[in-house]
Amino acid sequence: MDFLGVDHVEFYVGDARQAAFVLCSAFGFRLYGQGGPETGLPGQRSLLLGQGDCRVLLTSGLQPDHPAVDYVARHGDGVAVIAFGTPDAAAAYQGAVAGGATAIEAPQTFERDGASVVTATVSGFGDVVHRLVQREGSDQEFLPGAIEMLELPPPTGPELLLTIDHAAVCVPDGQLETTVDYYRKAFGFHLIFEEYIEVGKQGMFSQVVQSQGGGVTLTLIQPDLSRSPGQIDDFLAWHDGPGVQHLALSSRDIIAAVDALGERGVGFASTPDSYYTALDQRLGPVDLPVDRLRPRGILVDRDHWGQMYQIFAKSLHVRRTFFWELIERHGARTFGTSNIPALYEAKERELATVRQTVQAALPVQAAHSTEAAR
Repeated sequence: MDFLGVDHVEFYVGDARQAAFVLCSAFGFRLYGQGGPETGLPGQRSLLLGQGDCRVLLTSGLQPDHPAVDYVARHGDGVAVIAFGTPDAAAAYQGAVAGGATAIEAPQTFERDGASVVTATVSGFGDVVHRLVQREGSDQEFLPGAIEMLELPPPTGPELLLTIDHAAVCVPDGQLETTVDYYRKAFGFHLIFEEYIEVGKQGMFSQVVQSQGGGVTLTLIQPDLSRSPGQIDDFLAWHDGPGVQHLALSSRDIIAAVDALGERGVGFASTPDSYYTALDQRLGPVDLPVDRLRPRGILVDRDHWGQMYQIFAKSLHVRRTFFWELIERHGARTFGTSNIPALYEAKERELATVRQTVQAALPVQAAHSTEAAR
């Protein structure tokens, strides 16, 4: 079984129009289409955003019994669906169920004007599911008949964000190995990278699974409960269970992307100057000028195949759970051993200023989830 890549992600949000405004005005997405009761999607309002080959569906429940309403009440706005592109959705669905996935939605077909899309849905982790998507014919449609596409002029400038490179997932203590095993058996993923990350007195275990062709990558993170509680514990408490901590958007020019997003109000995690002082000794020559990386806080690392440049955006989420990452790859296929601790150290500096405030605002959820995670 193989997958073509991340076809799209779907967020369940309290207000789809407000969430769309933020992604369009701050991150440069554009509104591609919309759906709701009038297009055969009862009880919901969905807006489709796009940039490059990245597609983001924002869905709000219009009725109390819609699953988006319950999701938002428990987790706040967040990723509810990670969709995998596949040449054969029915076969992928059958294979996943045979491998231990729970069947959520049997294959169904959406057709119109020469475009055909087959979707099926199976379980993932926590309250996140995987939609298996097979596309045939015209690529102008997203979900024929259910999402009405808009007539859009060409972009006025280059689209700086291209695809969803990977998703980072936080799981409670004791669930890392079983989650990795689940993706191996249900989807044929394989383990490509693992690391123990130390951030001050905190510790976390990380394992990365990837589809056979490399199109889908999930970074799975579990807190080390023998160390001091930290940002992964925070996520599990504030989100109330396992979920997507961040999505990484690939860029062809990360420096230009950071500048453009920064001008629109997006903040980025800071990196101390000492990181760049030791960079040449650690990595040797790098492709992008260090004097352009340093003032922006962009990190650089390498694997066996090449270099990668990464930075975390500051969270715009009211609970400080979900956030975005930008990444530019110069041949690198996996992750370096230095960037991950540096990224989470930068995130820790950001979260340290808000942790007490958020915990005070969510005392019931925090206490409940921390106890459950342990």
